[in-house]
Amino acid sequence: MAQTLAYQQMGRAARDEAHALFAQTMGYVAVTAGLFALGAWLGHGLTGGAGIVAFIAAFSALVGMRFAARRSTQLTVVLLGAFGLLIGLAVAPTIAYYGSMDPRALWQAGGATALFIAAFGAAGYATRRDLTAIARVSFWALVALIVAGIVLIFVHIPGSGLVYSVLGLVIFAGFTMFDFQRLRRGTDITAAPLLAASIFLDVLNVFLFFLEIFSGEER
Repeated sequence: MAQTLAYQQMGRAARDEAHALFAQTMGYVAVTAGLFALGAWLGHGLTGGAGIVAFIAAFSALVGMRFAARRSTQLTVVLLGAFGLLIGLAVAPTIAYYGSMDPRALWQAGGATALFIAAFGAAGYATRRDLTAIARVSFWALVALIVAGIVLIFVHIPGSGLVYSVLGLVIFAGFTMFDFQRLRRGTDITAAPLLAASIFLDVLNVFLFFLEIFSGEER
């Protein structure tokens, strides 16, 4: 009887830790998204060159998070916020370009992104099947997609933009499910900033792919 009660208490404690990690992580995602929106607003008049500089700085902050996570959770959170603001500045010229063509595309992409992340995030969070293999396949598929994107800069293929975006969505569906499964299985609250960064990157990429799709007819 005592042993059963101990197991129940351990299970309850694990669920409480998982719920705390979920709440903390999604809170960080929300704050990062807010800082991204602020950066996108502040940087709407930036040139492409300034956007590249901001992207490099954002990438540096993201890499710095990996090292800071071993030493200070507070520093990791600060770097996460800096990443959100800087990536917003980096993407601002792209968002301004699409917005100047068809402002409706921004709202459509935002709504589609919310539904996409909710659907695949819930699927990943609920499934008990190990999604590590899907994440591995998604990673190599992303590498191939990046290479294809570089080729498409120099070679024009009709309809390639739509195909590229759809494939990107398929890839990030896998990443989204995997990241939300990690969120369900994790119990270490100090991992919340890194999980938030990963989920936010899923959201950002899905948004950009949808933006390409919804604005396609205007170009």
